[in-house]
Amino acid sequence: MDFVRGFWRKHRRKVFVTAGCLGSGYLLYKLYNSHTRRLADLERELANERENDELIKTQMKAHFENIQMIVDSTTLPHAMQYLSIRIDEEIGVSDVMETLNSGRGMLTPSEKLQLWDELKILSMHFHTNIFVLPVLSFTRMVLSLWSVTMLSLYIRVQVNILGRHLYVDTARALGSSHLLEELDFIDRNDEQKFLSSADILVTSAMPGLISDMQNAVREVVKGKQLKDVITTRVLEETVIRIMDVFMSTGSPHHWVDYLMMPQDTNLSRNTSGSSDETVTKFHQLMVETREVLTSTEFTDIVEISLKCFTDALVEEMETQTLSGAGLATGMPLAKVLPQIEKTIHVITAEPSKNRFLQLIRDLSEVQLFFTLLYANMPQ
Repeated sequence: MDFVRGFWRKHRRKVFVTAGCLGSGYLLYKLYNSHTRRLADLERELANERENDELIKTQMKAHFENIQMIVDSTTLPHAMQYLSIRIDEEIGVSDVMETLNSGRGMLTPSEKLQLWDELKILSMHFHTNIFVLPVLSFTRMVLSLWSVTMLSLYIRVQVNILGRHLYVDTARALGSSHLLEELDFIDRNDEQKFLSSADILVTSAMPGLISDMQNAVREVVKGKQLKDVITTRVLEETVIRIMDVFMSTGSPHHWVDYLMMPQDTNLSRNTSGSSDETVTKFHQLMVETREVLTSTEFTDIVEISLKCFTDALVEEMETQTLSGAGLATGMPLAKVLPQIEKTIHVITAEPSKNRFLQLIRDLSEVQLFFTLLYANMPQ
């Protein structure tokens, strides 16, 4: 016992120091071990988040690509067919002018008179006269070009907005339920009503669109004579000028009303049988669509697309008139008009055969715009 007391008195300082070192070491070890575990857990969480993010990106990319495929294979072909028929019904002068042009020297005076009478009737329908045939031809060409471009962009905006809503709603619901078959956030009738609103361009809006487009054509081509020489550059500048006049006439973004119902329309009145919640959803879809169409970014895309379409169309017309005196060197307007008429069905061809629509779709600016629209749509 005396030995223990003596040892303690002699070495207690060392014991305290040793115990303190051991205790501190153990405490440091526990802290380090806890920190290491927390870092490992954090790394696993980050890895899981990265994996989930990659999975979500992959799913969204696949969903986005499927949406674009639906536009190109289903929605747009139906709309283009309807548009082509409607334009022919409203301002169909191609057959008469083609017969006059191809039958030159073979038609009897009575046959020629009958064809000119048909043109005169068509001209009166558009409040013009037989001596301003350029107005008819340019109206048909620019109207077709503008309508095809705008309808294709508008439908793509619609489908991307709707697809994004459906994806987000489904993803949120799957966070609390795996019963996918029970999900139905946007009423089917409202969904179809939203998509079918694209028909406004080819139904109720067409007469007003034709009238305004014809006014723009009159302003640009007034004074042009059938004997005036038209070159590739003159034709391109004329088409672009007509579209500029049309787009800038009236209130800002007045042309949006040709694509969708006016903003002050009582949308709920058209959703009979739908609940208040789905009416609100339909209204939200329409409001978001108008916000996109009136945005600066969409206006830029429209300008780029129309310019691309015009350049490609004029180049094709130049190629078709290379033999002899063609557009490259200049030809009388009277000979250009039949060439213009031949472009109408090319412009309104179905998407799978319409290289102009494919050119617009493949523009990097257009692809980026719709990618950002799908990915960054306000929630």
